[in-house]
Amino acid sequence: MLRRPDVVKGALDLLDAEGLDGLTMRRLGTALNVRAGAMYRHFPSKEALLDAMAEQLLEGVAAPLPEAPWDEQLRLLGDRLRGALLSRRDGARVVAGTYVPDANTNATGRMAVEVLCRAGLAPEQAGWITFAMFYYVLGHTIEEQAQSRLAESDDWATRRAAAGPEESAAFEKAMSALVGADPAERFAYGLDVFLEGIAQRLP
Repeated sequence: MLRRPDVVKGALDLLDAEGLDGLTMRRLGTALNVRAGAMYRHFPSKEALLDAMAEQLLEGVAAPLPEAPWDEQLRLLGDRLRGALLSRRDGARVVAGTYVPDANTNATGRMAVEVLCRAGLAPEQAGWITFAMFYYVLGHTIEEQAQSRLAESDDWATRRAAAGPEESAAFEKAMSALVGADPAERFAYGLDVFLEGIAQRLP
């Protein structure tokens, strides 16, 4: 008997193997050795399946935070979210394309909002800032996962060199620093800048 968790696990495994563009209900049915129609008893559409995959990806992100200042808590939450998205191929694209009001997704947003409210922001501000932070994490991780799939001979530096004409020295230096940096270091720097901006909004 095919169960809902079996379908979600099979879909995540197929995601790792084929990427988001290769994930189809037909291919998933083949991987699970069932007809595609059998899965529609659990998920009426591919979009519903993607929602469930996104919800599964976020499991554990909202685990209790340690006692710490608000910015350290949000930094940890951002790191957890990035780690969850990186745990599966195209994980960030899956989550970015869904709007799931389920337990794991709600808990992650609720935790960030509550941290910001305890820091002194109104709920409305906390909500906007929470989603702005999540959009940063999603956007960075989508690009990070896309760049990781480039062939070794097809990196940013090679593309920049072939693009021509030469840019300003400042821009060239900026791009060299960007493409040569460790993605985790780039992510941490951007998140720090974001958190420093939030600090300016606190009463």
